[in-house]
Amino acid sequence: MNQIDPALNTPRRDARERALTFLYEAESRGCPVAEVINALPLPPEQFTVDIVTGVEENLATIDELLNDYAHGWTVDRMAALDRHILRIGVYELAHRPDVPRNVVLNEAVELASQYSTEKSSKFVNGILSAAAEELRDQKTVPETKSSV
Repeated sequence: MNQIDPALNTPRRDARERALTFLYEAESRGCPVAEVINALPLPPEQFTVDIVTGVEENLATIDELLNDYAHGWTVDRMAALDRHILRIGVYELAHRPDVPRNVVLNEAVELASQYSTEKSSKFVNGILSAAAEELRDQKTVPETKSSV
């Protein structure tokens, strides 16, 4: 695993990292992410909650988009960490216009570099770059179930 320079850590980067762990834990335990969050002694920061809630509420649409962009792959075949990193990235691209496109891509690639396999950062970058072309170049963002 690569090490991230501590000076580069930001509250939102930390929030994404926590969101990744919550999504991974929820999938591993086969429970809703709310159950993971509710079991914490202290509530996580709001940006983390927004991400995991948004991913969970829009999961079918996010996975459909990922299946479209991951040529030769399905979401089910992806490594669990890659899958959750991509879900976070697609959620932010589609539903968080306040987060710049390049930030979404850089943060996802950084998470993949730090936590997943050697090839994951290129895989994540390729899929999210393709998704960003469509999602961020559209005049309207796909409808969301989330009020985030």
